[in-house]
Order: sequence, then structure tokens, then C-alpha cells
Amino acid sequence: MSSNLYIPKTCKHCGNAFTARTTVTKYCGDSCAKKAYKTRKRKEKIQATLTKDMQQQKEAVQVSNPNAVNNKDFLSVTEASQLIGVSRWTIQRMIQQGRLKAVPFGRKRIVARWQIENLFN
Repeated sequence: MSSNLYIPKTCKHCGNAFTARTTVTKYCGDSCAKKAYKTRKRKEKIQATLTKDMQQQKEAVQVSNPNAVNNKDFLSVTEASQLIGVSRWTIQRMIQQGRLKAVPFGRKRIVARWQIENLFN
């Protein structure tokens, strides 16, 4: 079933005038439709990459923010490891060896900041 519609339109990609046979036609031909599709996909990839980079930068700022740890007197094992720059497991081993004293606090273990500072004195 063919339509008897002849709608004058302007191509959204190249800007040339053309006659559309349907109401939803956006492009003057197949080549413009393909080029517009490629352009749209390229922009989506760029936007996804930019979004991903911004999220990674935010996470890096949150993880490496020393001010959050510097103002606390009592630290969790993870915060203590970030303060010293070692892995969480190193702090756990130091607690098991008795080099650090940790107090259970709910499901966490809390280490006093002065104990960590005394490790280096």
C-alpha cells in the first residue's frame, strides 16, 4: 500500500530540501540516514567516555581525600590502611600480632589514631 503523501521537508543531516512520502521521514536518503546514525553513535561513545572519566575522578577524590581521615581520633581498619598507605590485610595482621590494639565496635574494629602514630616513633 503506497501513500499519496508528498510532504516538503528539510534533511536533518545535510540540510537539503526533499519531498517525503511519510510523516516520520527525517533524512533525504539512505546515505544521510547512515551518516546521521554514525554521528549519533560517535557522540554517544564520547559522552559515555566522558561520564565514565568523571565518575572515576570523583571516586579517586573520595578515596584519596586525606582530610576525611586526618580529623578523626578513631579509625576503622580501612581508614587506618589508607592513612598509612598499606593494605587492609596488613593492618589486620598487625592487630593479630599485637602491634596495634583494636576495639570491636559493632561489626567493625576501631583503632585509635595515637596507636598508629606511635608505630613511627
